[in-house]
Amino acid sequence: MRRALLSSFVLLAAIAQPAIAQAPPPGQSRWAKEVPVIASGPWTGPKLADGQPDVTGYWSNTISNQSNWTDPQAGPPGEPSETAKLPRNQRAPSRVSDPADGHMPYLPAARALQQDFERNFSNPTKSRYIEPLARCAPGGVPKSFYWHGYEIRQYPGYVIFFFDSGTRIIRLDGKPHLPANIKLWNADSRGHWEGNTLVVDVANNNAKALFGRTGDFATETVKIVERYIFDKGGKRFNYVATFTDPTIYSRPWTATIPSIRYSEANAPDGWHYQVIPANRPGKPLLHEQPERICVENNGPFGGGAVGVPSDGAVIDR
Repeated sequence: MRRALLSSFVLLAAIAQPAIAQAPPPGQSRWAKEVPVIASGPWTGPKLADGQPDVTGYWSNTISNQSNWTDPQAGPPGEPSETAKLPRNQRAPSRVSDPADGHMPYLPAARALQQDFERNFSNPTKSRYIEPLARCAPGGVPKSFYWHGYEIRQYPGYVIFFFDSGTRIIRLDGKPHLPANIKLWNADSRGHWEGNTLVVDVANNNAKALFGRTGDFATETVKIVERYIFDKGGKRFNYVATFTDPTIYSRPWTATIPSIRYSEANAPDGWHYQVIPANRPGKPLLHEQPERICVENNGPFGGGAVGVPSDGAVIDR
């Protein structure tokens, strides 16, 4: 009965949705293979009343999804993509931009944990091998930036990210972080603007979210400094974040994730720009992002949930 009701709900939801076109922004392929160079400097674009650079709008990562952290176009463990057949230098670069080899500088014990997850991802015989996002948990930092597209809204003293898998509030008021014993899926973020760059100090991370289906991870002691570097036209930004966690890394390392801006000039699609037209007869087109409903263990989607009984708990053995 439960499955029948769920199937009916999904069918009705599908009927209610408008047709979705798979159209990228003009001049932009669905997934790029390069990271543009964007330098920090003065902001020359429009500003909001409180002096913030105006970066409000819809954005999305440009070099593939969450399946593989260090080889973005290779596909998830056990399901290599067609692109994975290409030589490594013909695929998108690792999101790890430092070290130059694109690998995370794990200490041996941490590397063993990551590899154990990766080996067991496609056949999760224990609950610890199920990726948290398959259970509808928040994507966390930094994964939310390459799960789906997202919206940035700005208010006096705040920058807010609306993700499919949670919300991040970045306070710009200079107040201290939350007490250290309070841990959050999307952490606690305090930032300030330096010209075209939003600089954010990230703390209070519960570290339950993984970086990708390859099992890359941090711990609750991780310190993250993010730099959102916007181009002068406000059309792109690079997310450049430095991670420091001596409990599992041999040294600090840096991730770089490029993003591009979307607007009503772009056709909605099923990944980057998941919006629907607002009902505004006689007014200019306005796209709005609907709430995305996650269904736990929604196989065959979800990754890491495939093969898990849908009506029973997974028990560690």
